Amino acid sequence: MSALKQASFDVLIIGSGAAGLSLAIRLPENLNIAVMSKGDLRAASTYHAQGGVAAALDREDSIESHINDTLEAGAGLCDREAVAHTCEGGPEAVQWLIEQGVHFTTFDKRSGKTYHLNQEGGHSFRRILHAADATGAEISNTLISRVKEKSNVQLFKHRVAIDLITGKKLGKEYEGVLGAYILNTQNSEVEVFRAKTVVLATGGASKAYLYTSNPDIATGDGIAMAWRAGCRAVNMEFNQFHPTCLYYPGKSSYLITEALRGEGGLLKLPDGTRFMPNFDPKAELAPRDIVARAIDHEMKRLGADHLYLDISHKDENFIKEQFPNIHQHCLSLGIDICKQAIPVVPAAHYTCGGIMTNLKGQTDIEGLYAIGETAFTGLHGANRMASNSLLECLVFAKSAAQAIAESIHQLPDVDVLPKWDESQVSDSDEAVVISHNWDELRRFMWDYVGIVRTDKRLARALSRVELLQREIDEYYSHFKVSNDLIELRNLAQVSELIIRCALQRKESRGLHYNLDYPLTLKEAKNSILTP
Repeated sequence: MSALKQASFDVLIIGSGAAGLSLAIRLPENLNIAVMSKGDLRAASTYHAQGGVAAALDREDSIESHINDTLEAGAGLCDREAVAHTCEGGPEAVQWLIEQGVHFTTFDKRSGKTYHLNQEGGHSFRRILHAADATGAEISNTLISRVKEKSNVQLFKHRVAIDLITGKKLGKEYEGVLGAYILNTQNSEVEVFRAKTVVLATGGASKAYLYTSNPDIATGDGIAMAWRAGCRAVNMEFNQFHPTCLYYPGKSSYLITEALRGEGGLLKLPDGTRFMPNFDPKAELAPRDIVARAIDHEMKRLGADHLYLDISHKDENFIKEQFPNIHQHCLSLGIDICKQAIPVVPAAHYTCGGIMTNLKGQTDIEGLYAIGETAFTGLHGANRMASNSLLECLVFAKSAAQAIAESIHQLPDVDVLPKWDESQVSDSDEAVVISHNWDELRRFMWDYVGIVRTDKRLARALSRVELLQREIDEYYSHFKVSNDLIELRNLAQVSELIIRCALQRKESRGLHYNLDYPLTLKEAKNSILTP
């Protein structure tokens, strides 16, 4: 499709992870659907997820227990209705995945149980359905196969969304969403996609931090675009830092799943001493915010650049069977987890806040939906409980599919939209500006807006990000867009939202810990930002 042409669809889904693909599969066959992926279809965070999908399936477990565990992990900020909606939808979501062809790890049939369930931090029971330690890859591959079978779905790879097009911005009577400008990164042309309904399923924004477990695409695109279009953002200060990413300088971050601690892995200091019992009665199975802060505290106290996670005391065959990918990856780096402790460090992992939606995924703008990590539904509160994220993608994809099917025919037909205007810009010969600003942004976010914060650090970060935004806006207005420029612009916007939400919160709660306000207030309130 030439940049001078437009394509028209009923539904435009931006993102090819569990949320976006599940939605595409669940939508009615009579709708014409486009799915955008920044790279290939496996570029989303879903593919890299190791843990699994949380659902109350064991006869000893219950949906009410799942609800209560989620509420407790959320530190008073979860919306009970959203939590109940998600947990109650768990068994059906899992069954739907199985019907699509997902193969979860099973017990021996003689045991009387069908699926092996892991236990992770914050869960009172074993309720994590998994495919060894590569659940995300299994789900992603299966959903990709299913969506390719649908004749009403067109898949567009190597496409980066630039901005949403709304009637309000164009001065039309209908102010809802009309489509989006999309950069084709293979030919550097900007394309116009018209749609009655647009769904943002672009994941989170953990690439705002120097150290992250996320793939490179996690640059907060959907959150930034929705904010610029006029949507509210909520609780962006709650960034979950996964306690255990493999520490191996010179190599890309690699997540060590929480299930490894659930199966008996112990966190240790360099001298081999355990420390988690000193911080929480649940020790290694405490919620992630507590574990991450404990590791951060011990690293700073000792001046260490990493600590250790040790499961070598378990049976070798058990380790290889339960964690084959982690075992092989570490072994390729000379670390045998059956005999050695794994060097680990916390890393930015999950964005608990996002664009405000209702239980159907609807945002403040008519026709615009957000699902998955991009959205704020009220499920996670101040701290996401392990393996609720994939569940959220599946449950809210179903809810959004139902809402879209019921409402899309009431929306007006999309007019021809203005093409992307490049008449006043030129090619840049200063790409170093983008790379420098990218590095500066991620470093000061790590240093000033990380696991432990102060008002002084936050104010310093806000000053820096506002200066960066002015430089980025000037660059954006003079030069042709590129993938790096689009991502930098979005990361800077999302970073500003994180900082502003953090400055609003005059307490420590869940994932937000401020040394100036170490106590938790009696009344829990959301941090809501309005454009």
